[in-house]
Amino acid sequence: MQLNKYIDHTLLKQDSTGEQIDQLLEEAKEYDFASVCVNPTWISHCAKALEGTDVKVCTVVGFPLGATLPSVKAFETSESIKAGADEIDMVINIGALKSGDLDLVEADIRAVVEASQDKLVKVIIETCLLTDEEKVLACQLSVKAGADFVKTSTGFSTNGATVADIKLMRETVGPEIGVKAAGGARSFADAQAFVEAGATRIGTSSGVAIIKGEQVDGGY
Repeated sequence: MQLNKYIDHTLLKQDSTGEQIDQLLEEAKEYDFASVCVNPTWISHCAKALEGTDVKVCTVVGFPLGATLPSVKAFETSESIKAGADEIDMVINIGALKSGDLDLVEADIRAVVEASQDKLVKVIIETCLLTDEEKVLACQLSVKAGADFVKTSTGFSTNGATVADIKLMRETVGPEIGVKAAGGARSFADAQAFVEAGATRIGTSSGVAIIKGEQVDGGY
């Protein structure tokens, strides 16, 4: 299995340095990953560095808590695209979902989709904080709002992706919507299991080790 084009090569730590971002970019180009996933402050730097390659620039919106206003998420999306982002990974309003305010959750996602200018939108539902029923609702609302992907995790909460969650999300959204497993892939076997369960993208900071067949301890 050729896993490189499944991988969003990720560095979202708040203390990431320019040197670390440059290393991420060099690795992404060398291994021809699907994208680099970085915080918005690094978008323009990454877009310039990746010119002439097919590696996309992915960034995060409403990250990592998802509790900002829909208008702010929409603005952040617009500004990120102006800076050169190709893909947007946005965090849902988790508290609204758990409170049963489904209209707000849908409106929040739709605000980002409408601001995305047809760029790829992935919706982070933070599976580790949800019941299975809430996971299904979050996926259904993401599809209804026009998102392209549903994604398991930010990497900043209590856990990352599981095979069971990927299967549930894939069953819920059907074959046309992407499913991204974020966190939890620490080996080639882990990544392969996610793909076999229905994942079409894998968010990980361990992309190089996975491609090399190495085992990684902990981390995103």
